[in-house]
Amino acid sequence: MKKVGIIMGSDSDLPVVSKAVDTLKAFGVPYEVHIFSAHRTPVEARDFSINARKNGFGAIICAAGMAAHLAGAIAANTTIPVVGIPIASGGLGGMDALLSTVQMPSGIPVATVAVNGAVNSALLCIQMLSIEDKNLADKLDAKRKADADAVLAKDVNIASKL
Repeated sequence: MKKVGIIMGSDSDLPVVSKAVDTLKAFGVPYEVHIFSAHRTPVEARDFSINARKNGFGAIICAAGMAAHLAGAIAANTTIPVVGIPIASGGLGGMDALLSTVQMPSGIPVATVAVNGAVNSALLCIQMLSIEDKNLADKLDAKRKADADAVLAKDVNIASKL
């Protein structure tokens, strides 16, 4: 099975990123976590992305706040799917990170999830990997069913109270 790379711009992103890690663990997807900065460690970030395919990665999650160029910098150097997590930080509540992550030029795609949307970033990577992995596809189907069952149980509960 291919690995998912998780790159944070700063260790301060870990409280959000840990939710992606937990999701990947729950599905049994191997991963690696690194801290690289698009601005302070551009050589290391570039080297990671250039070598990602040969190092066994199938997707890369990039989490960054403020200027949030990390996902774009990684995507510019690989054709492996990149998913950006804009992190809420600074005075703009993550809107700056969201816009920096989602506004990529044609030819360098970055899938972008909601601000602090780490769980969905992991699920999106798992969905991509499940194209070639029936076991992962079955686990995703089971999760969707469990999620639906939980909502329906809440519906029955609230209906009985009101």
